[in-house]
Amino acid sequence: MGTINQMCLSALPGYAPRGTKDRAGQARLSLAELDAALGAFIVTVYNNRVHSETGQPPQARWEAGAFIPRMPDSLERLDLLLLTVAKPRKIHPDGIRFQGLRYLDPVLAAYVGESVVIRYDPRDLAEIRVFHRDRFLGRAVCPDLAATTVSLKEITAARSARRRELRRQIGERASVVDRLIAVHAPPPPSPPTAPSPAEDQPAPRLKLKRYREE
Repeated sequence: MGTINQMCLSALPGYAPRGTKDRAGQARLSLAELDAALGAFIVTVYNNRVHSETGQPPQARWEAGAFIPRMPDSLERLDLLLLTVAKPRKIHPDGIRFQGLRYLDPVLAAYVGESVVIRYDPRDLAEIRVFHRDRFLGRAVCPDLAATTVSLKEITAARSARRRELRRQIGERASVVDRLIAVHAPPPPSPPTAPSPAEDQPAPRLKLKRYREE
């Protein structure tokens, strides 16, 4: 990590060493750009630079040893080893549904209703690998992402932004509705007026005149 930090990361845009204020706010590279920069450094710089202890570049030392790594029987088995993110899924008549996306492959038609395991690269959700009972069936492709490379992080961020936008729109519409209701609501009834003091007093009783002849 010290070599990576000193020889690679320190030269990248947005480098923020320990102690820098708001280190996250200094970020300038996306995850894909950082991945490409690290790969280029290891392959083109570090592996071809003379090592201080061996006196040889790592690439030359590797090739001189004539070491042949043990490889899987097929690229599909290599995918099974490298793509460690696995999820159980069920095959529907319209394909496999994952992360709100739909993945298709002609081979899947014979396995409708079957449970399978999918393996994928979180950095690229354009396609997934489908395994049925530990046997590789094929690569299922998402038609919406077939010509692009979209990571799981990007999809999650886009959905979060969409939810925030919907909440904002709902809040604005609710505010408009409240104002319209306030404008068109009938005025509140006026309070009853208090009776005058004269109205409070009972009317005087009239006395009948009586005559002695009666």
